[in-house]
Amino acid sequence: MASSSLIAVTATIIAVGVVAKLLADRFQVPSIIFLVTAGVLLGPEGVAAVFPQIDPLITPDSFGDALPSIVGLSVAIIVFEGAFHLQAPKLREAPSVTLRLVTLGAGVAFAGTTIAVRFALGADWLVAALIGALLVATGPTVITPILSVVPVRNRVQAALETEGIVNDVTAAIVAVVVFELIISEGATLAEFVVLFVERLGIGVVVGTLTAGLIYAMLQYVDLSPGNAPQNARLLVLAGALVAYGGGDLLKTEAGVAAAATAGIVLGNLHVPYEEEITDFKGDVTLVVLSFVFINLAAILDFDTLRALGVGGILIVLAIVFVIRPALVFLSARGDRFTREEKLFVSFVGPRGIIPASVATLFAVELADAGMQSAADTLVGTVFLVILATVVLEGGLARRIAETLDVIPMRVIIVGGGTVGRALADRLEDRGENVVLVETDDEQVQYARNEGHTVHIGDGTNMEELRAAGADNARTVIAATGDDDANLLIAQLVESTFDPEQILTRVNDPSNVDAFEELGVQTVSTTLATAQELDNYIERPAMARWMNELGQIGDVQEIKVTNDEIVGRSVRDLGPEMPGTSLIALVARGGETNVPDADTVLEEGDRVTIIGDREDVRESMQEFNPN
Repeated sequence: MASSSLIAVTATIIAVGVVAKLLADRFQVPSIIFLVTAGVLLGPEGVAAVFPQIDPLITPDSFGDALPSIVGLSVAIIVFEGAFHLQAPKLREAPSVTLRLVTLGAGVAFAGTTIAVRFALGADWLVAALIGALLVATGPTVITPILSVVPVRNRVQAALETEGIVNDVTAAIVAVVVFELIISEGATLAEFVVLFVERLGIGVVVGTLTAGLIYAMLQYVDLSPGNAPQNARLLVLAGALVAYGGGDLLKTEAGVAAAATAGIVLGNLHVPYEEEITDFKGDVTLVVLSFVFINLAAILDFDTLRALGVGGILIVLAIVFVIRPALVFLSARGDRFTREEKLFVSFVGPRGIIPASVATLFAVELADAGMQSAADTLVGTVFLVILATVVLEGGLARRIAETLDVIPMRVIIVGGGTVGRALADRLEDRGENVVLVETDDEQVQYARNEGHTVHIGDGTNMEELRAAGADNARTVIAATGDDDANLLIAQLVESTFDPEQILTRVNDPSNVDAFEELGVQTVSTTLATAQELDNYIERPAMARWMNELGQIGDVQEIKVTNDEIVGRSVRDLGPEMPGTSLIALVARGGETNVPDADTVLEEGDRVTIIGDREDVRESMQEFNPN
């Protein structure tokens, strides 16, 4: 292809990717829906198929032999970016269910899909196993966009993200091993295990070494103070690509494991400029995600899909309605996932880039080896499942979540100024689903730059509050600088919606009595500031500790719902509580008291837990698993 045409194609793909992101944010659906649609329209099966006089913008020859390499490097960035977010606190949200999803669950997906392909399409067992291995992978390319518009609880998010990253790696490696068995006409089980462990081991070693080198450079090398954040971002990006390239050079598909390992290790080392690196990687991932999805959708041959017939439809139905739910319920048994959360995870397992890119590569090699039928079955089945799951599960994910009521109740803060944003920071740090409501363009920009979800609208308007999610709000906080507006907001919310709690900020302390006479719960900024200053005078140690809440120490109040906690005394529970956490207060029947050792907890009690941040969070999960 001429260089000018190649530039036009690349520019169009990037532009479409940005538009897809804008549409996804506007309509609250994953961007991959728009990316896949755009890819099909721009390829031979899209507009060009309807109007033959128009040449398709993207064809299988657009990038020539370079496409597999470009896709591979793109996958490295995507996998690294997803793995970078898998930090230890998140992994501890649901450790047992996550471990089972990537072991037992992956095994069920592999075996179930292999059997379905074998009997629905009559494929050879090894070809069926190759397809089964590839379709184990969900991946961050499809899970992350869904979770960006469906704010589920941390434990659900952690399980889905970890499953996507780990299964991307293992699925790719298992698929390579099965492919080699097909080409070499079979091998023993021992050889299969050796090939798998060899690739995984190489990837882990290369990824760990690369992460260690990057960390050392970030910590101890002068990155030029004036451009240090930028240099840190570029260094990490280069490290992701080097890890992938180094692993892949040693063994095919070991690069995916290397990129994932490097991301996980670096993400848990708390590198300098972590926030800037995270933002930068997100932007780069958007570009490469657009490139990969649009290209692979564009070069898809729909005749290959149609040739699968009823067998292809049966495979999709088996994966979506039998295999996926079975593996999720087996993996989440006995854990603290609710039935609704298990159902949500069951119906959110779209397949992504790893199956598509690896299947495309293998199909070419199978065709070259004279196995055209196997190549068509491989590509057709994999792409049919990808398209069906991305469109159905991705497109309906938010509606499914709302139907199952797995989106945690919101905290709405009307007023996105410094007070509102500071409060949102604290609430989001402990996992609350916060929405700021603001009209001022400058404040909206500040809030969004800090990563907050913002609804642009007038908080004194009932419809704007409803659009921000007031119908599903547990707490509504009026935090504007205008007392009259705050009072109106509080009264409007109380008369129209049904939150558990309504709080208002009072700027003029002389208004506090008037607000409280109307039954409005208030916090005076003036009195709160005076109290804080008094704490530093009279209680300096406590004031300093309280000022660091959410960073080192923490104080949280939680409702007791766990049957294993109910009926036990503080004396019994004390030694079993995580780390430094302890029960400071117990609220029951409108009274709050400091408990003694013989106080027995009852269902519905609200206990205040104090201690180190992570210990308190772990205790909260034990007292209230939901």
